[in-house]
Amino acid sequence: MSKLRLITANLVDTINKLTEEADKIYILTSFIMLSGVKKILSALKSVSLRGAEIKICTGDYLHITQPDALQLFTKELPDAEVRMWNSGGKSFHPYLFRFKEKGHVIVGSSNMSASALTSGVERNLHAPSAVDDEIFGKALEEFEQLFYHEVTIPVNKETVKQYRKSYDYFHEKQSVVKYWTETEETEIMFSEPEDQAEIIAEPPGNYVINHETLEPRPAQKVALLALENTMEEEYDRALVVMATGLGKTYLAAFFAQNFNRILFIAHQKELLEQAKQSFSHVMPDRLAGILNADYKEKDADMLFASVSTLGLSQHLHSFQTDDFDLIIVDEFHHAAANSYQKVLDYFEPTFLLGITATPDRMDNKDVYSICEGNTAYRIHFLEAIQKQWLAPIHYWNL
Repeated sequence: MSKLRLITANLVDTINKLTEEADKIYILTSFIMLSGVKKILSALKSVSLRGAEIKICTGDYLHITQPDALQLFTKELPDAEVRMWNSGGKSFHPYLFRFKEKGHVIVGSSNMSASALTSGVERNLHAPSAVDDEIFGKALEEFEQLFYHEVTIPVNKETVKQYRKSYDYFHEKQSVVKYWTETEETEIMFSEPEDQAEIIAEPPGNYVINHETLEPRPAQKVALLALENTMEEEYDRALVVMATGLGKTYLAAFFAQNFNRILFIAHQKELLEQAKQSFSHVMPDRLAGILNADYKEKDADMLFASVSTLGLSQHLHSFQTDDFDLIIVDEFHHAAANSYQKVLDYFEPTFLLGITATPDRMDNKDVYSICEGNTAYRIHFLEAIQKQWLAPIHYWNL
């Protein structure tokens, strides 16, 4: 039986060995240095060439991450998704883990530098899923929440160029940190991360109650009419783009009343809980459940699922492909990611609805094609302000 294993040296050997058989690799690390990238790049390139999914998330705290390291990833691993936590000065010191279909998680102190991966004084625990499948599921969900958080940005040629400017400027003023980055071997340990930036949730709003039934707001009424027209035109999928504050989640709930069984997909726990509450307000007689690392309430009429949990084979294949009449994808600009595509390729709903405030991705991946180019309704926040559906913006010089 597989057991927990403490790794005190040469973590790179374990990573490279597991990488050889992996079809998915997720890495979360405080910072990335060129020396560390070179230690694992060959193995990552090999699995990328055979179609493995690679996601890497790092941080910009104190500008320890090297632009050259990020540039090497963009050049040598063009199919990998690399994102950076845009800290705004907040510390970012999570763990590192990687994932393959069988479920291996490494949690510990090592970051992506040559010293940390080889001879540095480090402590890392290697946990195969055979030890505890819940550890694996929870680690994956936590990764997804950070990877797609609002303050992370995609790493590409343009963002690396921008980061290099701030990196060079920072190190002109901070000679001690520059010494650390030149040696590429000294490990810097940070404090526990401060509270993460809050998710911008849709405000509850003042919904009109008519004989104990919630009524949509004006913007939602227009969007619902557009969706009805879309279905009359025999589209089976659509995108709705609405500015934050106009009630995308409630719009989806009002639209969902026309369907029997509903699947709502998001990448963060808070979004699932918010959606469950909103849908239950609109349809209090229907059973609502959550599927994520903590809850497995699969028999619900309205299921609110974490994409990372739902995408695991043991959960995804526990459903029939036509189990859901309506699938709703929140923050649809993430839907081009492989984790979403695996789920969307599996199910065959009567209708697929994507909702987002920001459909255009910085990595140029096309989300519109997922909805066959059918944008049923779009309203920018400036137009919403003009219609008096949102409050105007006021600025003060302090």
